[in-house]
Amino acid sequence: MKNSRSEAYAAAGVDITAGYKAVELMKKHIAKTMTSGVCSDVGGFGGLFELDLTGITRPVLVSGTDGVGTKLKIAFLMDKHDTVGIDCVAMCVNDIICSGAKPLFFLDYIACGKNVPERIADIVKGVCEGCVQSGAALIGGETAEMPGFYPENEYDLAGYSTGIVDKAKIIDNKSMCEGDVIIALPSSGVHSNGFSLVRKVFDVESADIKAPCEELGGKSIGETLLTPTRIYVKPVLALMDEVKVKGISHITGGGFYENIPRSIPDGLGAKIQKDAVRILPIFKLIQKVGNITERDMFNTFNMGVGMSIVVAKEDADKALEILKANGEDAYIIGEIIASDDKVIL
Repeated sequence: MKNSRSEAYAAAGVDITAGYKAVELMKKHIAKTMTSGVCSDVGGFGGLFELDLTGITRPVLVSGTDGVGTKLKIAFLMDKHDTVGIDCVAMCVNDIICSGAKPLFFLDYIACGKNVPERIADIVKGVCEGCVQSGAALIGGETAEMPGFYPENEYDLAGYSTGIVDKAKIIDNKSMCEGDVIIALPSSGVHSNGFSLVRKVFDVESADIKAPCEELGGKSIGETLLTPTRIYVKPVLALMDEVKVKGISHITGGGFYENIPRSIPDGLGAKIQKDAVRILPIFKLIQKVGNITERDMFNTFNMGVGMSIVVAKEDADKALEILKANGEDAYIIGEIIASDDKVIL
């Protein structure tokens, strides 16, 4: 790579050698994500992964892709780039676990106006942390320097993950019935959705989002908003080993009204005990400052519930016990009822 430098390309704003330096800086982080299935090293044209099908009769691959969205604007303003990678991984692996799939590997894509190796390495450091939390290996990625397309100090971040599940164990809501219990897994904050509204409410481009905020326990708005998305993979896999899980919803953009119905069959609805929802202070502040209706809040944000899980009533206590043993302060927020309305709050 020492001879690979184009003066003409550099004059156009693309520094190939910066890309090489970024890769060198991120290698130590990537090494932490390696699992037994990885068959390739960083730098090849494709990431190779060998499937271990032990104990799996009919393997089904489940894939998900997503980005971090305009939450990145907060990272730019705070000049903090080592957590948004966790968000990127979370948005993908939390989706595929809804089908009961165990994440196998992850790939990322970073597009930037200027390749600053240290910043790129910070971004990938977060990606690697997300991979470690979810048990996925980072087997590839791409950094595209695009001067004139992105401002020098801005970038976009997206990712892709593939997981595996035995066909007989796919979570498909077919056994869901009236009387089943809905369990909430708490979120860590706003996660990675609704930030176009959040940015408007707090006028982040003009306001001092680094100042301590009394309503947030002394933390700044910027620091609170950058709290990375919680990854639920390992607790859910542990639950599936011992309890029949009938449905899972990852509460992302669209909040309760859009996401909970995605795991509920026709003829049934989710009756949510609104008073049971442990609403986080950041959501109360958003609603107050933005003068937003309660319905719009529940139709935009996770409100403190990052994931909902449906189990049989008789399994509820055991499910809560398992989830709490695996680090989730899970609690019941409602039940499944016979209804044409998918969500009743």
